[in-house]
Amino acid sequence: MAAGGRRGGGISRGELARRTGVNIETIRYFERIGILAAPPRTEGGHRIYDDGHARTLGFVRRARGLGFAPEEVRAILDLGGPGKASCVEVREIAAHHLEQVRAKIADLAKLERLLATTIKRCSGGAVPECAIIDLLDEELSQHQTP
Repeated sequence: MAAGGRRGGGISRGELARRTGVNIETIRYFERIGILAAPPRTEGGHRIYDDGHARTLGFVRRARGLGFAPEEVRAILDLGGPGKASCVEVREIAAHHLEQVRAKIADLAKLERLLATTIKRCSGGAVPECAIIDLLDEELSQHQTP
């Protein structure tokens, strides 16, 4: 194999992983679920990736890092992906994702208030009554809302 993981003009899966910072098993997973196009193979059966695969994989890694679900990433890629997708259609996907992020932030804020309130109620003493234990005890916490 030539330097840089090149095999017949392409790059190996290992080199693709190094270039993009994506684990080899994750690359396999993205291929299996159809987010990353399956590359052509050499006569010996080795996969040969190209710069397009690297760009797509980098795009997927960044989108997943921003919390986009695999279905959302696939939808953007189905629109043409980086450099080709219509901004208006991608904007709709991103706006929906933003709504989900804001909902999660609101849920986390409620959780933060509940935990802060519960911790304030906790005496911290060596007694069997503990507001934190009560919160974590399913039977008792059914009457409290996060």
